[in-house]
Amino acid sequence: MVHRIIEWSLRNRFIVLMLAAGLFIWGIFCVRSNPVDAIPDLSENQVIVFTEWMGRAPQLVEDQITYPLVTNLQGLPKIKYVRGSSMFGMSFIYVIFEDNTDIYWARERVLERLSTVSRTLPQGVTPQLGPDGTGVGHILWYTLDAPGMDLGEQRAIQDWYVRFALQNVPGVSEIASFGGFQKQYQVTLDPAKLLHYKVAVSDVINAVRSNNNEAGGRKLERSGVGYIIKTSGYLQSREEIANISVKNQAGIAVRVGDIGSVQMTGESRLGIFDQDGKGERVGGIVVMRYGENAAAVIDKVKEKMKEVAKGLPDKVSFDIVYDRGELIRESVQSIRHTLIEEMIVVSLVVLVFLFHWRSALSILIQIPVTIAISFILLNAFGISSNIMSLTGIALAIGVIVDNGIIMSENAYKHLAEKYAARHNSGTATGQDIG
Repeated sequence: MVHRIIEWSLRNRFIVLMLAAGLFIWGIFCVRSNPVDAIPDLSENQVIVFTEWMGRAPQLVEDQITYPLVTNLQGLPKIKYVRGSSMFGMSFIYVIFEDNTDIYWARERVLERLSTVSRTLPQGVTPQLGPDGTGVGHILWYTLDAPGMDLGEQRAIQDWYVRFALQNVPGVSEIASFGGFQKQYQVTLDPAKLLHYKVAVSDVINAVRSNNNEAGGRKLERSGVGYIIKTSGYLQSREEIANISVKNQAGIAVRVGDIGSVQMTGESRLGIFDQDGKGERVGGIVVMRYGENAAAVIDKVKEKMKEVAKGLPDKVSFDIVYDRGELIRESVQSIRHTLIEEMIVVSLVVLVFLFHWRSALSILIQIPVTIAISFILLNAFGISSNIMSLTGIALAIGVIVDNGIIMSENAYKHLAEKYAARHNSGTATGQDIG
């Protein structure tokens, strides 16, 4: 079979050269379209289910949330196993699917199952899916450089302006905020006053909740114009919360301010984010979607940052603390230099040892053609250009050249022997005639 292929190739050189040229051009297009990253994505094909139940102990979260979710999610198709983790006020479920499963198909199956399981969970508890990213999806970290600005104001800018703007960048799965204070109104009740006015904590909660609402009325037509009537009752200050009536006692309204105090503060934190020992910072983490081109997404995010920076307050700017794009460029540039150096050294060695330019040319042509074909296979199997794959290509150049040298040397040897035998036979015949 091999002899027939070689024989056919020798008799159809033009077709072989055209096929090689076509594969080379196809490979060049694949090089441009192949996703570029610094490290390969070896994470499992997983879907994360996050459930929040604040104020509950880990054992209670395990019994009433984690265990029911784990047992009900185990029957999904193409699933390998389910892992559960419970902590104070939170539950994490990691649903691991087979490697060849489409991640968005898997997320749909998990959502279908959660729609039926949610009825068995405690009231007010709603499981949520995590972002469609991977364990190596953190491609960019940034902070807000805002000297003199309150940390609560910085977090508000990050949560209500920057995060929404960067979330729209194609290829971004999530913008995770960190640092600062998340502003909230806190009502601190006095137990002695609650007992004196005979008011329960649940009465205060219901009063605040019912007064922080908006009610709709009806449509009123006057002079051919329709007016929509509504009442806006959203709370906008501490004074409004303090003036909410909780109970009527002897014709006198008992307000929230009579039984406690209202203050603007931040949510309780378990840690802080300090940058270079110069104080706390507020920022975000850009998480890339599954299977996206890391280098392209980073460039798009940076372009969006330039646009978002125009709307930031004075003296507020972005400070990038981690950029995988630099690592990607340095890694690809290092591998590219290695490939070029190897091709030059191999070319010189082949020319010196064979000392036959046609044989050397046939061997050297194999290097760019083979590298181009390797990128066709990388795209076909969904493998990105990273340190591992590019290093493998660099190491394979020696094997490619070895095969070419062996075949060329073998062919050159046999042709030389046949040429010598034919020349000797022709000389002997001429001597006999003479």
